[in-house]
Amino acid sequence: MSTLNASFIIEITKRDFAERFAGSVLGSLWAIIWPVVNLFIYIVIFGKIMGARLPGTSEINAYGIYLAAGLIPWTAFSSTISRCASAFIDKKHIITKVNTSLPSLMIHINLSESITYFISMLVFFVILAFQGHEFHRELMLLPFLYYLQQLLAMSLGLFAAVLNVFIRDVREITGVILQLWFWFTPIVYVFDILPGVVRRLMAYNPACIIIQSYQRIFVFDDYPPFHALIQLTVITHVLLFFSFVLFRHLEKDIRDFL
Repeated sequence: MSTLNASFIIEITKRDFAERFAGSVLGSLWAIIWPVVNLFIYIVIFGKIMGARLPGTSEINAYGIYLAAGLIPWTAFSSTISRCASAFIDKKHIITKVNTSLPSLMIHINLSESITYFISMLVFFVILAFQGHEFHRELMLLPFLYYLQQLLAMSLGLFAAVLNVFIRDVREITGVILQLWFWFTPIVYVFDILPGVVRRLMAYNPACIIIQSYQRIFVFDDYPPFHALIQLTVITHVLLFFSFVLFRHLEKDIRDFL
């Protein structure tokens, strides 16, 4: 197994981010334009024009903020899993020619999605500031939430990437699971409208715990559910360990199959 190379990871991350907008006139400016457009839709269209309201608060922009606070982390989370699942196949031309560390491909995807996430969050904060939104100390927990969600995404992505080398349907199955997972997570709807039995099952949905934490911080100025986050943190690190052990055990076969 080759060792991690920081310069290689940085280089492919820069290339990955640049290739998204290759050939366009505005280039990397689209990385800012898209978050602005999306957040405008979430906050202005849903909140002010369509008049969507969020139970428990009288603020006119509450639903738009609720929606944005859920969709921004979900996009980074789901994109990381989806892209990691096919990373070994997509980078086959590099793996078979260069003695590169396979986990580097997971890390560079995580970093690339992090850039998009941070740009979206920056735009989100600017819009909130212009609207006179009050920022509270609960926001200091955002780095930990992002660390946890991306570590979980990389753990699941690595597991899917290993399986995808031997069973090529895994990439499509991952896409289906993520689509269902999105609708089984309270992002566009409110947790309280769910039946009691479904709400109890949501305690086993890690995405629900993470997304609810963001929404409680941004919308309700409240702390996230610490007990659930502690449990999820332990589970995430165990899952990462398991995925890495599986990868190390099958690494030679992965390279041979590619």
